[in-house]
Amino acid sequence: MQSCSCAPWHICKFPIPNQFHNHRYLCPRLYHRNLPSWPCKHQTHLTKICALTLHPTNSCSKEQEIKRNKSNSQPSHTPSQTNIFLHELYSSTENFNQSKTTQDPEERKINSSRVIFTNMWWADLKAALGQRFNFEGIICSAVVLAKDRHLALPHVAVPDIRYIDWAELHRRGFKGVVFDKDNTLTKPYSLTLWEPIGSSLQQCKSVFGHDIGVFSNSAGLYEYDPDGSKARVLEGAIGIEVIRHRVKKPAGTAEEIEKHFGCASSLLIMVGDRPFTDIVFGNRNGFLTILTEPLSLAEEPFLVKQVRKLEAFVVNRCYKRGLKPTNHSLLPDAQECVKNPPPL
Repeated sequence: MQSCSCAPWHICKFPIPNQFHNHRYLCPRLYHRNLPSWPCKHQTHLTKICALTLHPTNSCSKEQEIKRNKSNSQPSHTPSQTNIFLHELYSSTENFNQSKTTQDPEERKINSSRVIFTNMWWADLKAALGQRFNFEGIICSAVVLAKDRHLALPHVAVPDIRYIDWAELHRRGFKGVVFDKDNTLTKPYSLTLWEPIGSSLQQCKSVFGHDIGVFSNSAGLYEYDPDGSKARVLEGAIGIEVIRHRVKKPAGTAEEIEKHFGCASSLLIMVGDRPFTDIVFGNRNGFLTILTEPLSLAEEPFLVKQVRKLEAFVVNRCYKRGLKPTNHSLLPDAQECVKNPPPL
């Protein structure tokens, strides 16, 4: 047996279509093709182009060496074959680009609608889960239970908004009213006004005019209502503008509300049905807080019902221990804004 070295392949460099230059991180192997070169008179190594060579690593007999020399004398890749390869390379990229530009408009519309549907489906799922698991509310509730239990106590507690004297509140110097949505103006997850409170809401509008808004953890929250579709439907149903915001109650500040009304939060009224969200948020930011009873418990999830029981237990225990809500300068005696509702 005699050892012999294998002749290294030459490295051939071909022009690459411009389309591939924008995707180097996707197709790095398309820049250089290692192809055996066809015979030429003077074989030289293209060391400046590529340093890849095949070193002798095996041994063979004389008969095997003669067979290899005969096979090497006939090129495996002729210039015509190389041109065919380049032609296929260019044509494949051009066909790909043409397929993108000449896509059927109907197909393009269907694909875009699928993306929109997927995004809306995900937003609706997040909204449903987020309303059942208010993680910001859980954290704030833990702080309230630990050291600030008085923040869960409302200035006024009424069965519903029909018991509120809007004219008296306006006479005391309040400039606007902020309503929660679910179980305050509408049934849970509904976008229509609860009919029995319609007359009281009209009285509120007649007193405060356009200085009324809805601040909800569902409609108007960018996380769960990114395109504002729920907010627009609710605005059309109840005739009240929905305030867009980024942080769920009770977390966050009153900056977006103050910007909407153009006044300090101490001149505004917060009306809601949840002590740990609406009332805590209102008291933390200086609102006059009014707690209403929920309009309907039938549509609420089991977890929310259990949290309501905890809220009621904490509020009642605070009253029994003699705790009182924070004072409000415009209304020292909050019961003065409570009235008997007219008969139905």
